[in-house]
Amino acid sequence: MRGETKNLLASQMAKSSLLHSEGKNVNLLDYMEEQNKEKESPLASRLRPMTLDEVVGQEHIIGKDKLLYRAIQADKLSSILFYGPPGTGKTTLAKVIANTTSADFLQINATSSGKKDMEEVVAKARENMGAFARKTILFIDEIHRFNKSQQDYLLPFVEDGTVVLIGATTENPYFEVNGALLSRSVIFELKPLRHSDIRTLILRALSDEDRGMGSYRAKVDEDALDFLADVSGGDARTALNAIELGVLTTKRSQDDWIHITLEVAQECIQKRTLRYDKNGDNHYDTISAFIKSMRGSDPDAAIYYLAKMLYAGEDITFIARRIMICAAEDVSNADPQALVVAVSAAQAVERLGMPEARIVLAQAASYVACAPKSNSACVAIDEALEYVRTHPQDRIPSHLMDAHYKGAAKLGHGIGYQYAHDYENHYVEQQYLPDLVKDERFYRLSDMGYEKTLKEYLKKIGAYKRESEDEKNE
Repeated sequence: MRGETKNLLASQMAKSSLLHSEGKNVNLLDYMEEQNKEKESPLASRLRPMTLDEVVGQEHIIGKDKLLYRAIQADKLSSILFYGPPGTGKTTLAKVIANTTSADFLQINATSSGKKDMEEVVAKARENMGAFARKTILFIDEIHRFNKSQQDYLLPFVEDGTVVLIGATTENPYFEVNGALLSRSVIFELKPLRHSDIRTLILRALSDEDRGMGSYRAKVDEDALDFLADVSGGDARTALNAIELGVLTTKRSQDDWIHITLEVAQECIQKRTLRYDKNGDNHYDTISAFIKSMRGSDPDAAIYYLAKMLYAGEDITFIARRIMICAAEDVSNADPQALVVAVSAAQAVERLGMPEARIVLAQAASYVACAPKSNSACVAIDEALEYVRTHPQDRIPSHLMDAHYKGAAKLGHGIGYQYAHDYENHYVEQQYLPDLVKDERFYRLSDMGYEKTLKEYLKKIGAYKRESEDEKNE
């Protein structure tokens, strides 16, 4: 045993000497500590690709004909931002760049670093540039965690090339990163990994004896492999954590192999964690999809996005408010009952709470999705608001003015007003709009649902004023 320890120490010393000979200042104890950390680190960290060729997925940005691939290969990177969900390879790509660039690569995490850390990085970058004419790449993980002043501090050093910034964020950079930094960076959006990509990574993890779990002699059943690839939701880290847990906790079979069955895989991921941050862009993307599904008359999609929000713990009163808005904006008078249902649902969810509120919200969302659609009321009020904003105010017709006070008649207020209920069909034609506006028409009834009935009624009594040229010719 003593001989093995001596040989191991000699080997580590040899590696340390080699690193010194390459110009890298490495302490032997620090090097051995780092090596031990790598051995004990999670599978997802150990299996992280070292080169571009090892990266799985994201071909839309690192395909061999793509800008990022060419820039990394040529070592000609400008400041970039990686944006995408967890486990899609943002840090991985940064590490690949670290392994391929001739620049000095420095890394900080915005959750645990502050201005002092950035000042030290800038000082080191200036030294690199001044003394060695070497660029410095600064990788900031979770850059959206930096506040505005911290991001502003980086700006002049990014602008003058002191540092080349690589930022990684799970949040939409257009919401979370200063506009000045955005304008000086190229944004690359990483997508959730495909089902086939996750399968490839799991199989690689089980076969790789150096960095993976190949030495454990583990196999994964086909249905378990498909299950993990699906339920991980495009998150490589989730899939690799699950397979690592399965291998480490499953007993060997009589054939001396560890078998990852579907049952084992299901135990390793008992509940899928949705990528849904109630304060982030996933929140806005999901509610946007929910509303557009109701507007698009797709009740299945509306129920799906409702379920996604409820599963993630979204505020039920917020969801109810959005259903009310959609009922008024997108259904309008094509089905006036939609707003009644939505308002009743909003009141009901406040009184009931979860889990019963899910049923009420599902009823309201599906009703709005299935109802005939019209945006006539929304268009009408927006056009009227724009008209009022851009046109001078006109005087209300005198016969419409209030006549319920002493002296009104002397001013001519209310004189000549015709009371609609005194006439046939309870309608009489008279001027209601001011003189400068009287030829304007804001409300356009559609032929959808109840609005068609309203249009036919107004035509019947002679009050419909939105006739098209074709209707007039008829």
